[in-house]
Amino acid sequence: MTELNEEGLIAKVAGSVGALPKDGWDALAGQDNPFVSYDFLTALEASGSVGSGTGWQSTPIIIENDAGDMLAAMPAFLKGHSQGEYVFDQSWADAYQRAGGEYYPKLQIAAPFTPATGPRLLLSDPLYAAPLLQAAEQLCASNGFSSAHATFVEPAQLPFFEEAGWLPRSDIQFHWENRDYRTFDDFLDSLASRKRKAVRKERLAAQDGVEIITLTGDKITETHWDAFWTFYQDTGARKWGQPYLTREAFSLMGKTMGERIILILALESNVPIAGALNFAGKSALYGRYWGCSREKRFLHFELCYYQAIDIAIARGLKRVEAGAQGGHKLARGYEPVQTWSAHWIADPGFRSAVADFLEREREGIAMDQMILDRRTPFKKGA
Repeated sequence: MTELNEEGLIAKVAGSVGALPKDGWDALAGQDNPFVSYDFLTALEASGSVGSGTGWQSTPIIIENDAGDMLAAMPAFLKGHSQGEYVFDQSWADAYQRAGGEYYPKLQIAAPFTPATGPRLLLSDPLYAAPLLQAAEQLCASNGFSSAHATFVEPAQLPFFEEAGWLPRSDIQFHWENRDYRTFDDFLDSLASRKRKAVRKERLAAQDGVEIITLTGDKITETHWDAFWTFYQDTGARKWGQPYLTREAFSLMGKTMGERIILILALESNVPIAGALNFAGKSALYGRYWGCSREKRFLHFELCYYQAIDIAIARGLKRVEAGAQGGHKLARGYEPVQTWSAHWIADPGFRSAVADFLEREREGIAMDQMILDRRTPFKKGA
């Protein structure tokens, strides 16, 4: 699709992020969120984690002026299924197909396999949000796609989608908020006494008999990636049936964006037995993958949650996003936070049915959040 509108703007669809200029993409993506960066997205493409045979076909949409300058972009993918999204629409697909429609392919605006909030419209100016969304709608309409879905949209961008008539959808994740803590003990002091004692007990048990190391940049070697790949494969096989990322993806990300990666490993007699992989932005730490070769009580909590808090405090980061789901995070100081997605549905009748469903769903989410807010482990008034 190439279209010139009355403002002299050109909408284009590329075959991959890697086919676009890195400087132009990253100028729009900024430095805050690692998952919309050129290096992250092209690592997925080059490693075969997205592309042929995966059900994720990279289809980035850009807006240019007539001089060829990139003014806006979105990381978009043609999807042949609903896996790896963490915002579940399989029931929509079933209903649409029972009514005689073809739900797939659909357009997914997202960071693949990554339930982390971030910008989905990469803009040099907010004025380009509307034409970018219009380009996505036109791509769907021209090709008979059922729908377009932007997932884990940062809250500041949600109004762009709502103004364009996309349907908002909410869910709940658990994030840790840094309230200007100087140390982990400062954080513990904000918890109720019983919860504080429980966290200390868990950390002591998890650390008993193991050495925990934190690696970043060129300190992460291929040997470390081999160990983590073993952990990741085990977790991926149990959660999703097969891992989403290929082994090569980790090496490529290590080479191109290693300074934004923090790998935490637990060693027993110098042999890694568990690991957690994090990505750092300017304001947040994002916990992404975890795995182990041997179960050890509380080690998951230590590597994924408590070590992440330590790192966020040391780096002065505002929050830790520890991934999708997981009510067990609540007792460990991670608070319920609303996350957002936005949905464009081509068929008017199906759109009306989805809108009704989302309205009822939002009422349930609001009730869940109210209940969860009451169960946070913090002192009253903290």
